[in-house]
Amino acid sequence: MRTIKNNINFSEVITTTDWLVFFLVLIVTLGAVVYGHYLKKKSGSSTDDKKNFLDLILMGRQLTLPMFVTTLVATWYGGIFGVTRIAFERGIYNFITQGVFWYITYLIFAFFMIKKINQYQAMTLPNLIGKMFGPKSMKVSAIFNFFNVLPIVYVISLGLFIQIIFGGELWLGMTIGIALVLIYSTYGGFRAVVFSDIVQFFVMCLAVFLILLFSITNFGGLSWLTANLPETHFSVTGGGTVLSTFVWGFIALSTLVDPNFYQRCFAAKSNNVAKKGIIISTCIWFLFDICTTFGAMYARAVIPDAQANNAYLIYAIQIIPNGFRGFVLAGILATILSTLDSYLFLAGTTISYDLVWRKIRGKVYIHRLGTIFVGLLAVGMALVFDGNIRKVWKTLGSYSASCLLLPVIAGHIFPGKISDKQFVFSCLLGVIGTSWWKLAPPKDFLMEIDELYVGTLCTLSGLLIWSFIKKIRKVRHLPTSDH
Repeated sequence: MRTIKNNINFSEVITTTDWLVFFLVLIVTLGAVVYGHYLKKKSGSSTDDKKNFLDLILMGRQLTLPMFVTTLVATWYGGIFGVTRIAFERGIYNFITQGVFWYITYLIFAFFMIKKINQYQAMTLPNLIGKMFGPKSMKVSAIFNFFNVLPIVYVISLGLFIQIIFGGELWLGMTIGIALVLIYSTYGGFRAVVFSDIVQFFVMCLAVFLILLFSITNFGGLSWLTANLPETHFSVTGGGTVLSTFVWGFIALSTLVDPNFYQRCFAAKSNNVAKKGIIISTCIWFLFDICTTFGAMYARAVIPDAQANNAYLIYAIQIIPNGFRGFVLAGILATILSTLDSYLFLAGTTISYDLVWRKIRGKVYIHRLGTIFVGLLAVGMALVFDGNIRKVWKTLGSYSASCLLLPVIAGHIFPGKISDKQFVFSCLLGVIGTSWWKLAPPKDFLMEIDELYVGTLCTLSGLLIWSFIKKIRKVRHLPTSDH
């Protein structure tokens, strides 16, 4: 085995065969998009704007089990550089915080949420919230939803990939990448996303498996890792505190208000397809997380001084044999693209259906303009966050989890009990609490309390305060007794 370097010149490592394989995968992916569009045209186009928009954003609610699984799994791993960075720096802490917490939430969604949400026949998550609580709640949740699906992380990941492979500035890589994704995602709608995800699913899963397989073959198994990594890499807290670790558990619960999950469930042919699809997807995610976590841990053991952001890719390219490198590169790119196009599409849907005026709601051309706007905004916000993936996840994830989660769950448990104004009031209190704690945190031991906990407490307080005031008003307006 040759020496593994901390940094490499990709042009010297990637062979002509690798490039052929790489571009072949991209061509097959593009072919899948075109084929999906061909099937749509073959079935005939409708003159009904509502029907066309339903097909655009939910594929006419005809998502079968295999397509449900491939698109859901593929959509969930666009931040591969963020995940592998956490594993590189903190080991199995990544598997706990980016894996186990989320599996629990997925199963909660599958067994308790699907029947509840599908009875509303909603088009989007804000549309569902509007049907549950009222029009003001829909608009507030649409704003949260927009920033939750704004694909900043995945634009950064794509920019990093292009920068690592081809060189140049990060902003240029992000701009070129988002332009290419915009072309096919605006062309074919959700159908294009689903059909591209089918190819990307198989490529990304096989790629991360190959990286782990060649790592074990070259260096050895778990005993080799334990001998060459710090002890903290095998700690569930990764050397941090229990409190900071469990913050990720609350962020994982934000899946219960994640628009990607809702979109796939709204698009599924039946509740049974959605339920089975999430259970099967969870099993695949479990295996995928094992591959990425331990693959990044091998990278840390072999090239500990490499830059954490791209150590996984640099390590992988050096241990994979000629001919396979192009496939692995395509797999990592597929992981990013499959999430970026979904989030880009969903953010465009939020603009064109949930945030615009009623007169132009549901228009296909508005969706396309909205998607282009989202792409430009995501590049700009990525520059604001200075390319820091973990910072983006933590910031936007905190707001979504702390402000939306409790009101939506309470609305499912106690249907009709939470009013439109109560929902808005509690969400706004959550925003204020999260922002205040984030921008002006207290000193001493309270520093360890994350803003997510504070925001969640403020949201809960808003729900309780409103209920308490409502009860007092009822008591005051009760008719007095004659006796």
